[in-house]
Amino acid sequence: MLSRVYSCAVVGLEGVIVEVEVDYTNGLPGVTIVGLPDAAVQESRERVQTAVKNAGLHFPRHRIVVNLSPAAIRKEGPAYDLPIALGVIILAGFLPQDSIEGAMFVGELSLDGVVRHTRGVLPMAAAARANGFKKIFVAESDAGEAALIPDLEVYPVQTLAHLYDHLAGRHLIEPYLPSSDSIEPLFTPTDFSEIKGQEHVKRALEVAAAGGHNVLMVGSPGSGKTLLARALPGILPEMSIEESLDVTRIFSVADQLPAGTPLIKHRPFRAPHHTISHAGLVGGGNIPKPGEISLAHRGVLFLDEFPEFGSRVLEVMRQPMEDKVVTISRAKGSLTFSANFQLIAAMNPCPCGYYGDSQKPCTCAPAVVTKYQKRISGPMLDRIDIHIEVPRVDYEKLSGNKLGETSETIRKRVQTARDIQSKRFANSDIVCNSDMRVGEIRQFCNLQPEGQSLMRAAMSQMNLSARAYHRILKLARTIADLARSEEIQSPHLAEALQYRPKIMLS
Repeated sequence: MLSRVYSCAVVGLEGVIVEVEVDYTNGLPGVTIVGLPDAAVQESRERVQTAVKNAGLHFPRHRIVVNLSPAAIRKEGPAYDLPIALGVIILAGFLPQDSIEGAMFVGELSLDGVVRHTRGVLPMAAAARANGFKKIFVAESDAGEAALIPDLEVYPVQTLAHLYDHLAGRHLIEPYLPSSDSIEPLFTPTDFSEIKGQEHVKRALEVAAAGGHNVLMVGSPGSGKTLLARALPGILPEMSIEESLDVTRIFSVADQLPAGTPLIKHRPFRAPHHTISHAGLVGGGNIPKPGEISLAHRGVLFLDEFPEFGSRVLEVMRQPMEDKVVTISRAKGSLTFSANFQLIAAMNPCPCGYYGDSQKPCTCAPAVVTKYQKRISGPMLDRIDIHIEVPRVDYEKLSGNKLGETSETIRKRVQTARDIQSKRFANSDIVCNSDMRVGEIRQFCNLQPEGQSLMRAAMSQMNLSARAYHRILKLARTIADLARSEEIQSPHLAEALQYRPKIMLS
């Protein structure tokens, strides 16, 4: 008697239904798994046999064949332990086939039958609902994550014996009910009021937050670049439920959801070290996984010591910065991951760190300074809207007790500007001003005659590229939104022009 149990695989960020077929065949006792399984799936044979025995059930002394369909999709990870064990139990006659009708099963088994956590439960639950399943059985630790999908009954399973008793009708498992407990943030940002001085840098970060613009901060060691970057998430708008689910799906697939945090409600802040590989940054591997730029989706990617990152690592970011997605191609196919992040980069102006410093002289030769700054290519610099110098803070400001504006106050202004943009782009897929394409720039970034004269002079004097021209207009549009102005005025355009690079020797 052939048994069928339904489970799910994760391909990219999406779930794909997997049918687990279990049947007897002629031959010596044993278990054969087919359907393109990886090593972790092959090893489930031993886990399943021992777990079934320790659940108090008899494992059939036959040759058993397990087929994971569709066979063209590679199956990886231990998530198929539970459905394979259930298929064997049904095949042995301990449960009827109709006891699992309309249900999906996902979970890793330990040798004593305990059901353990598996990655990617959120896209699996979404696939279950999309394909008409009414119930999903997952590990107890994964129930909160699966319950984020509406109209789907989630059953937290502690052990295989626990599940067997439920399906046999002896001791029923209660469906999981989501709690309303507050969820702790992944990252607690510094409050802007605690940062002394640097008013013009704070203004630049406010503009960046309001329009989703990329920022490069250049300054001497200890001037506060990292502190300012870490304060940025505190002034970004709160995520909508759609954005939260979008981010949570990526963290689920990457198996980086913090324990006890089924839903990420705070914008991610990722700060990889400069020794990271290009696969670690943009994603990759034999079976591609999301990289840091995808984990920073809807949040901030902070690259400290920007020139220290490998040139290849930085160059592979150029396409995702434009397209907001990253496509990873392999011989077996291509996968696309979301990568709509806000880049905040920080660097010293030279190897010693003091080129242009007001108090400490630079010890680097001019050729060394030029070579250091040339590590960042012109096309990469062109994709950064705001270039800001971060000077050292003087003693009076550091020792003073006066506090600046709080992050909450700044965030309210940012939220107001984002609300204006939401109304402006209500009928398109654009989220904020930095996402505007040429058509939207032409429609929403018209300049007054005096603004056109200012822009014409800037184009000739600063040798701006077409991309830089459009980025200045998008930046001026954001500054106008912060001022609640329908038109881009000359002061808005002048402030946007101030954020072009000044000290870079390019």
